[in-house]
Amino acid sequence: MRPQSRDVLPQGRTAGVGLDRFNTVPRDDAEAALLTCCGCERWAQRIAAHRPYPDLESLLAASDEACYDLTPSEVDEALARESVSPRPLAGARGPGTLAAHTALRAAHAEYERRFRHVFVICLDGYREDEQLDQVLSAIRTRLGNDVDEERVVTADELRRLTRGRLARLAASHR
Repeated sequence: MRPQSRDVLPQGRTAGVGLDRFNTVPRDDAEAALLTCCGCERWAQRIAAHRPYPDLESLLAASDEACYDLTPSEVDEALARESVSPRPLAGARGPGTLAAHTALRAAHAEYERRFRHVFVICLDGYREDEQLDQVLSAIRTRLGNDVDEERVVTADELRRLTRGRLARLAASHR
């Protein structure tokens, strides 16, 4: 059994630890933290194995490359670790919000029935009050995709989500 590290990375998806710390923690701890960014074991192992990264852009480029190399079963593995039920978006308030969330839950259910995996979308860059509209619009549009087309869109959204989570993980906390 490996002794417990005193310099363990946090497991939260948005906790910033700083790139220097990420580069120096034990590999198992780095892999565990990376799995909160992308739920594919091989991706996490690959990113951890190539440390140290000289800067954030190098880390993000390595992540993008590793995401592009994911096999369909590895995308499935990562999707299986994503949230299976949509949760209310923080910025969604006001008249019609309950109806919009009801429509969103129904759309998620239809999406999962049709494509056999959770709906993922990267909302980085959108204000909280825009997120519900973006999700509703995207899920409606993507329900019109064929299965192969949606696999491509899903893999790219997963890559974008991973990139944002990884940037937040590697951000310095103060």
